[in-house]
Amino acid sequence: MSNMAIPDMVFLDTGTLGNTSFKPLEEIGTLRIFKNTSFQERIQNIGNSPIVITNKVNIDKEVMDGCPNLRLICITATGINNIDTIYAMQKGIQVKNVAGYSTYSVAQATFAMLFKLIHQLDFYDNHVKSLEYSRSPFFTNLEKGFFELKDKIHGIIGMGEIGRQVAKIAEAFGANVIYYSTSGKNLKQDYPRVGLDELLSKSDIVSIHAPLNEQTYNLVPMDKLKLMKQSAILVNVGRGGIVNEADLATAIDGGMIGGACIDVFENEPIEEENPLMQLSCKDKVVYTPHNAWGSAEARKSLIQKTANNIREFLNSI
Repeated sequence: MSNMAIPDMVFLDTGTLGNTSFKPLEEIGTLRIFKNTSFQERIQNIGNSPIVITNKVNIDKEVMDGCPNLRLICITATGINNIDTIYAMQKGIQVKNVAGYSTYSVAQATFAMLFKLIHQLDFYDNHVKSLEYSRSPFFTNLEKGFFELKDKIHGIIGMGEIGRQVAKIAEAFGANVIYYSTSGKNLKQDYPRVGLDELLSKSDIVSIHAPLNEQTYNLVPMDKLKLMKQSAILVNVGRGGIVNEADLATAIDGGMIGGACIDVFENEPIEEENPLMQLSCKDKVVYTPHNAWGSAEARKSLIQKTANNIREFLNSI
C-alpha cells in the first residue's frame, strides 16, 4: 500500500450524512461511494480497498478476515461501538474516529428541542395558522403555560465538551448548572459536581451528553425517574440505552415528569412498537431522528477531519 500512488477508498454509508460534499476525500484518491451497505453486503462493497470509511456499518472479525487488504477504518463519528477495535489491533488495522466536530450543533439542538417543548410551539403555531387566533376576541393566548429558564436548575449528565457548551448556554439564560460525571474522572469544572440521585431530584432540566458504555447503560431506569420533579424535563442527546425507554414512557404518561426531548434511541431507527411511540400524551415529548449532531457546519468539519485522518495515515506508511 505504501507504493500506491492513488489511494483506493470506499465509503459504505454516505446516506447517513445527507447532502454533504465529499470533495476533501476525493482530493486524496479514488473514492467509491455506497449510500447504504447492508450486513450481507459489507465484504463485497469493501472489496480490495485498503481504506474504508463508515458511520454506522458494523466492521467485525468476519469483515476484517474477509477483506485482507484492509489497513485503515475511518469512522465519521466519535463513537466506535460498531468496530471490533480489539480484533483490528490484532490484525494491525488502524481505527480513527473524529471528535469535537458537533459540539455547537448538539448544544444548539438541545435548546431547540427544549424550547419547542417548553413553549408548546406546535400548539401556538397551529393556533395562528388555523385562523383560530384571527377569530379570537383576545390579543393573546396563554392556554398552554410555559416557564423561564432563569433561576431554574439545569442538571447535566456528562460534562465533556458538549456538556460544557450546554452549560454556558444554560447560564446565559439565567439557569444554575450542576453536573454528574459518568466516568467519575471529570472533576475540574466551574460547576458543582453532585451525585446522580441529587442531580435528578434537584434539576428542572436534565440533559444527557454522555457516551454509551458499561457505566451509562440503563443509567436512568424507573427508580431514578421517580426522583425527578413532576415538572422536570429530560433531554437525551447522548445515546439511546442510557435511559430505559419503557420506564420513560410510563413516567411521561403517568405524569411523573413534565416531558422529554429525545434525539437518540436504543434501536435506530426507532421501532414502531417502542413504548415511546405509543404515548397518549404526545404533547409532552419532542423527538428527532438522531440528527442533533448534523448541522451543515458539523458535517463539513466531519468530512474534513476524516480526510485529515486519512492523510495522517498515508504519511505514516
